[in-house]
Amino acid sequence: MSEPEIAATAADQEKLKKIIEKDERSGRPLKGFWYMLTATLGIFMVAFYMYCAAVPVSTQYFLGLYVTITYVMILLVYPFTRIDPRVFPVKFAVDGLLPFGSITVAVYFGLHFLLGSNGARQAFTGLNPIYLLAGLAAAGGLLAYAVYRRRIGYRVPRITDILLILIAIVATGYWIMEYAAINYRMGSELPLDTAMCTLGILISLEVARRALGWSMTLVGVGFLVYAFWGDLLHGIPVLESFAHTGFAVDRSLHHIYLSQEGVFGIMPSVLVTYVILFIFFGAFLKYSGASRFFLDLPMALAGKAVGGPAKVAVMASGFFGSVSGSAIANTVSTGAFTIPLMKKNGFRPHVAGAIEPAASIGGMFMPPIMGAGGFIMAEMTEIPYKDIMLMAIFPAVIYFLSVFVMVHFEAKRYGLKGQREADAPTAWQILKQQWFMSFPLVIIVVLMLWGFSPGYSGFWAVLSCIAVSWLTRENRMGPREILKAMTEGANSTLIIGATVGVIGIIVGTIQLTGIGLKFSQIIIELSAGNLIFAILLIGLASLVLGMGVPVTAAYLITAVLAVGAMTDMLSRTLWGVGFQELQLPLDSLMPDDPQRWEIMGKVSWALIASHMIVYWFSQDSNITPPVCVAAYAGAAIAGSDPWKTGWTSFKFAKMLYVGPFLFAFSPGFLLGGPGHIMPWYQVISTWITIILGTIAFGSLTMGYFLCPLTVIEFVISAVATLILFFPHAVTWAIGMDLPTYLVDAAGIVLWVLVYYIQKFRIRKDPTLALPLDERKRLKKAAAAA
Repeated sequence: MSEPEIAATAADQEKLKKIIEKDERSGRPLKGFWYMLTATLGIFMVAFYMYCAAVPVSTQYFLGLYVTITYVMILLVYPFTRIDPRVFPVKFAVDGLLPFGSITVAVYFGLHFLLGSNGARQAFTGLNPIYLLAGLAAAGGLLAYAVYRRRIGYRVPRITDILLILIAIVATGYWIMEYAAINYRMGSELPLDTAMCTLGILISLEVARRALGWSMTLVGVGFLVYAFWGDLLHGIPVLESFAHTGFAVDRSLHHIYLSQEGVFGIMPSVLVTYVILFIFFGAFLKYSGASRFFLDLPMALAGKAVGGPAKVAVMASGFFGSVSGSAIANTVSTGAFTIPLMKKNGFRPHVAGAIEPAASIGGMFMPPIMGAGGFIMAEMTEIPYKDIMLMAIFPAVIYFLSVFVMVHFEAKRYGLKGQREADAPTAWQILKQQWFMSFPLVIIVVLMLWGFSPGYSGFWAVLSCIAVSWLTRENRMGPREILKAMTEGANSTLIIGATVGVIGIIVGTIQLTGIGLKFSQIIIELSAGNLIFAILLIGLASLVLGMGVPVTAAYLITAVLAVGAMTDMLSRTLWGVGFQELQLPLDSLMPDDPQRWEIMGKVSWALIASHMIVYWFSQDSNITPPVCVAAYAGAAIAGSDPWKTGWTSFKFAKMLYVGPFLFAFSPGFLLGGPGHIMPWYQVISTWITIILGTIAFGSLTMGYFLCPLTVIEFVISAVATLILFFPHAVTWAIGMDLPTYLVDAAGIVLWVLVYYIQKFRIRKDPTLALPLDERKRLKKAAAAA
């Protein structure tokens, strides 16, 4: 039986709200002074980093002010807890561990240095019970006040929040003001340095807890424990593989908080250099009215086609996803329009709810913005973002093509025609009237292709949104709209900004202890040196990690841990030598030596392919049960069963799991890498076969081509798909070195064979091509007769 057509009820809307809150821990509705303070901080953030995009600023202000403002805004916007201490005292106490612990430590350190005789050099010679009691008394008093107020600071910040804000300002401000001195005395840090590191790390954990929940926070705590006491793992079976040589607690704290590899390291650097400007851009794009253009155009292009609304969802997600930087936000924004349309068109609710999130995660792969992952990739690989953007275009298009094809075959199976109002404008009319709305995205692409930095490109794209808005009377952005866009843009950065401290803890610990190399070696050992098994292990690790932390954080953590193993195995599989051995001749070759360029091309390809594998896998928790938050958001809008919607979304997003293998075994999938290690005609040949393979894969996944596939047709299609995607696997399997074009031709021939088999079957029984429900009706009628 088909799933009943139901509308999203008020309960479903409430469920959607809870899903979004669970993913993004929605803040409290500030009013009055607190709203004005938060808005002012947000406007300053946008204005300052817009200025920084055009004018260089010293590192300590560039990174430090972002961390400071983000921490303060999160402590203002997100309450300490929403739990009533009289109803759930244990949960309340757990939520109070970090904030009240931070206040206790802050009071202790304050008394230690204020009452000590050596100021900042006052050494820690043991635990002072008087200072400790004073700290506990202060925290205890605040805790008693919190219990008395029941739901402390839910609507407005309370004294606890204000004290934590002061601690955050002092800890991050100390790094800013002492930046040069800290670098000068690195290795001979003062006791005050250690105190500030402790407070900064505690506040970083509290910020993550408030905005992201305990999952991400506990990951950070786990890495801290490992940094402090990982040497105790020696002698413990299995775990001793992760043991390190041991580091003093103060050295670990200094490395994690003060160095360029910790809290003020790669994550804030990438965010302020690239990401937040594009988050600002997304807010300005919304207020300029341009976002509507990117929904109207797909509707005009595909609305009347087979399965039209679903195809509109796929195309619109490509436009919105790259800008939004979040699969959940993309699902909610475009899904609010497309999912009801799909249901009205005849798509079953769980299918309508699944298609939108499956398409939405593709926005994370689509240039020019690629969420935050592309910028992190550029920072980690030192490959220009322009090159990464160009290499990512074809894989992103293939992902959307795969969802598009599956949608087409789903619609064909059920006979779902497109629908549009008779007087709706055509694509040409929309382009003619609103062509200028595409300017902001065009500006980003053109400037980056001309060699300008992403930040500079984002700066002009934001300004272009204001200019474009004035070309339509109803969307003109005056001072009020600009301030609203700035405030919304700054608030939109808080979720990803909350990861800064914990990511710093994780990356700093990995760099300090060398666990990255150990983890890489473990992957190689577990996979027995088999690249396919290694890719599967990384996919599993990304899925598990993505269940507890945001996908961007999952990508960064997995990349730091696993890319070393992946690059080495890719190099050994394709060229027979390890990644380090591949680079050995570089020192002895002249800069203009062709062999040097060939080696550099292989090195850069192995590096970018490894990162792309990890990055694609990092998105899987959005649509793969049991977590699949994006799919649950789609289910809430569609009014369908979340579990069923999650598995259906997983089906439509299967290219997410094929893509990493294409990165590994088809260099042409990424243009042959930054060094173009393949001739252009081989790249084009690879693209053609992958496109054909994607169509065949969509047909195979849905079990439908011209009509439903039989078992024999399914097997032939599977072989054809495998050949088209991985021709080299065929030559390896048969043990013959055949020309690639012959293998590709064999795959095409098999696919064409399925086409003619189905044509023959339909000629014998025309009802095979009818929609499924119509065929069932005819069978019932025949049985009744």
